[in-house]
Amino acid sequence: MELRAARAERLLRDSLCAFGFELHPLQVGWYNAVLQPPFHLAYPDNTLAFVVLSTPSMFDKAFKPFVNKQLLKRIRDPVDQCISHHLSLVKEHFPDEKVHIFYDYEMLPNRKPKFLAQTAAHVSGAAYYYQRKDVKCDPWGEKKIYGVCIHPQYGGWFAIRAILIFPEIQVPFLEQYAPIDCVTTEEKRIQLLEKFNFHWQDWSYRDIIEVKERYSEEQKTYFATPPAERFKLLGLQGGIQRNEFY
Repeated sequence: MELRAARAERLLRDSLCAFGFELHPLQVGWYNAVLQPPFHLAYPDNTLAFVVLSTPSMFDKAFKPFVNKQLLKRIRDPVDQCISHHLSLVKEHFPDEKVHIFYDYEMLPNRKPKFLAQTAAHVSGAAYYYQRKDVKCDPWGEKKIYGVCIHPQYGGWFAIRAILIFPEIQVPFLEQYAPIDCVTTEEKRIQLLEKFNFHWQDWSYRDIIEVKERYSEEQKTYFATPPAERFKLLGLQGGIQRNEFY
C-alpha cells in the first residue's frame, strides 16, 4: 500500500507541478475529524487524498496555453475548464485505480459544497486557515466574519482548486503536518480578516506576509473582470473558440 501511495503522489507531481499546481496529501479522516457529519467525505478515515492548489505561475504555465489551444464553452468559467482539463488528464495515468475528483465550485443537491476547500487545505498542511476564533479580542460584534487561508510562500496569491481521492488506497502510516502559522500576531490577524472581509477587491489581504510570488498584472486584470465579461477579455466574443483539442 505504501508503494501505491508513493506512486500516486509521484505521478501527480510529475503531471501537475510543471503547470503551476501544488499538491498536499492527507487522510480523509483528518478532514472529517474537524467537521460536523453533514460535511464529512464518505470514505474510510485512512483513505488517501490530495488537495490541489494553483500557484501564481499556473496562469502562464497552464491557463494561457489552454485558452490558446482548447475548446472553451461559455457555459463554464474558463479557469474552471482549464483545471478540469488538467485533472482529467491526470486520471489517465491511473487506469487501474479509482480516482474521485471534487472541485471547489461543485455543489451537492442540497446546495452544500462537495468539500470545504479551506478546511482541506488547513488539515493537509498546505495553508493556514485563519478564522475569527484565532483572534482573542474579537472587535467585530455581530458582524459576519469569513475566514481565509494564507500560504506560507504565496500569502493569499493562490487558490484551492480541488481534492483528489483514491478510495482504494489506505494510508494509516501517513504523517500529518500542521500548516505553518505565518500570521502570528493578534494585530496582523485582525488586519487580515478586516482586509479579506471588507476590502478584498483591493488585493491587499493577499500581501499580509512577504511573498515569494504574486499574480501578474495581466492575471489580476483577468480575475478583476466580472465573470460574464471574461470571454470577451480572452477574445472569445463568439461564445466558443474552436481549436484543435489535445
